[in-house]
Amino acid sequence: MYEAETIMAVQRMQEYIEANILKKITLKELANVAGYSPWHAARLFKEATGKAPFDYIRALRLTKAALLLRDSNEKIIDVAIDFVFDSHEGFTRAFSKEFGMPPSKYSKSTPPIKLFMPSKVFETYRVFHKGEKEMSKENNTKSVFVQVIERPARKVLLKRGIKATEYFAYCEEVGCDVWSVLTSVKEALYEPIGMWLPKNLIKEGTSQYVQGVEVPLDYANKIPEGYELIELPPCKLMIFQGEAYNDDDFMEAIDEVWKHIEKFDPTIYGYKWAPEAAPRFQLAPMGYRGYIEARPVEAINEGR
Repeated sequence: MYEAETIMAVQRMQEYIEANILKKITLKELANVAGYSPWHAARLFKEATGKAPFDYIRALRLTKAALLLRDSNEKIIDVAIDFVFDSHEGFTRAFSKEFGMPPSKYSKSTPPIKLFMPSKVFETYRVFHKGEKEMSKENNTKSVFVQVIERPARKVLLKRGIKATEYFAYCEEVGCDVWSVLTSVKEALYEPIGMWLPKNLIKEGTSQYVQGVEVPLDYANKIPEGYELIELPPCKLMIFQGEAYNDDDFMEAIDEVWKHIEKFDPTIYGYKWAPEAAPRFQLAPMGYRGYIEARPVEAINEGR
């Protein structure tokens, strides 16, 4: 495991790359940000991220270029120049190698592709150290916002695991890069989600916990290998949203909301839990908005 000083140095380099992705970036600049020699900064960066600095920069530029081609009518040559490629040909070669198709084909059909979504090294560090935090802090009561929403009939593009019942086990079974594909889906109705499937949607030999993205009923784009498209009926969902939190405390923030849900009585809103009506789901934990989770419900007098 890396020392905190090393983690922070790599994080500074990542942040510098993100802020200057549309400019030429030199190893000397990254080294100055990190506070190490160019050779040592490059070595630390590759050890921590799995990519050499310029491989990382190229992959990030190509992902941002792909999203721009997906969501706009920009000319390919303009996108290539914006993301610091010297020529249309060089951009096309790099894009094809990264995503398995030329940018001209992608911009026309925009199928799901595996984007490069680098995790911040500091976030990885805190996940592995989540059990080392001091847990004797005063347990102050937190507010949880509750509302009921309706989802129309829709489909969900998902990837199943094997036995996973939660996020970390799912990552061990299928890898942690599913989100990068789901994020690329142009037709997505909402952001990607982690889901606990009801029994009627779990195939024999597959996991309860999956990751997916909801799409319209008429979704007709490519289904990536290993993924599946299933239909979800209309449903009501009770949304629980915790308070904003420091990103370091994401596990505690999730636990706080879960404890609230365990004690929560939905009948005060005129509803009852309906675990077989739809998947329970969670949004990606982001400190600025609080942890958000949805549980399926139905009106108490429904069907009478």
